[in-house]
Amino acid sequence: MERKTGFIVHESYFWHDTGNGALSLPPGGWIEADEHGESPKSKRRIKNLLERSEFIEELQTIKPKEATREEVEKIHDPSYVEKVKQLSNADGGDAGLAALVGRDSYEIALLSAGGTMTGVDAVMNGDVQNVYTLTRPPGHHAEKDQGMGFCLFNNVAIAANYAREKYGLKRIMVLDWDVHHGNGTENIFYEDSEILFISLHQELNFPPNRGFAEHTGSGDGEGYNVNIPLPAGTGNAGYKYALEKLVTPIAKEFKPELIIVSAGQDANVFDPLARMMVTAEGYGEIASLVKEMAGNLCSGRLVVSHEGGYSAAYVPFCTLRIIESLTGLKSKVTADPYQEVIETLPTNILKKNQKEAVDEIVERQSRYWNNLKVNIYD
Repeated sequence: MERKTGFIVHESYFWHDTGNGALSLPPGGWIEADEHGESPKSKRRIKNLLERSEFIEELQTIKPKEATREEVEKIHDPSYVEKVKQLSNADGGDAGLAALVGRDSYEIALLSAGGTMTGVDAVMNGDVQNVYTLTRPPGHHAEKDQGMGFCLFNNVAIAANYAREKYGLKRIMVLDWDVHHGNGTENIFYEDSEILFISLHQELNFPPNRGFAEHTGSGDGEGYNVNIPLPAGTGNAGYKYALEKLVTPIAKEFKPELIIVSAGQDANVFDPLARMMVTAEGYGEIASLVKEMAGNLCSGRLVVSHEGGYSAAYVPFCTLRIIESLTGLKSKVTADPYQEVIETLPTNILKKNQKEAVDEIVERQSRYWNNLKVNIYD
């Protein structure tokens, strides 16, 4: 019998309190506070949708473990970890740049990092064929010494280092499809040749002045950092083109032993913090491509770890399609409930500027990866 897809979640993830605000703004100022942009709504509704559609019965639910402080401090400076702990024990505060800490957020962040680590264990031990970890708070913006962009501890970076140390892996690929650049993960592994980091993101979004194509790594890590900044308005066709033209050939040459995804569904067509046009069906297709890649290159070992996504009404449908692709099964949710709204949008059209953006990166990366084309810099 084929192994199921794992699903990792914990009620505590929804209890990380970012307080009130207006998207990323704190209370006060000129606009009445509502819920903070990184509220638990979209994440809880993913679990709700899986349960209401009964698709959760197709998954193997796994309880997350808590990361130890020692495991976290292999990625983050001890002084920063202590800062998060102290803020969590007091009245909360900002652990960096828009990295809000609430009461008990320290323990929840340890459990979030531990959830992605648990996913690594599940696929490496063969308990599941792949796994989706619905973790919170997110992590990919978190730098070694500060939080950023709603992120406290870098879940994926901690899990990648854990996989390397526990299982002796020498080639781990981290694919970040969050619409915002994965600056924290990039910095942590920028000089590391054992971790291939690839970030697909909207150009010139967040963080400022990060995620440029010319940032390709340094020292031993030169060539192992691949930034793919895509123009605003890129939809399903543009993302698929980048995956097929750039990501897949590089992955084939790198030959990862494990693939970990920073899965932010904020490139969706309704997201308030981005200007992209990926639909729920598009996310399903993206996940299928990555699953196929894992099947061909690393015995299907694939950990998909939740990051951003701020349309509480649409992110659940995007994530459902991803999880469907991981399982190879279809849920009762046969149609996109927003299809009438999005069907006239150019989500499946590869625009000239999108193709040119990817092709330029192909040329740049050709100096490092033979599978792309002959070295044009000779």
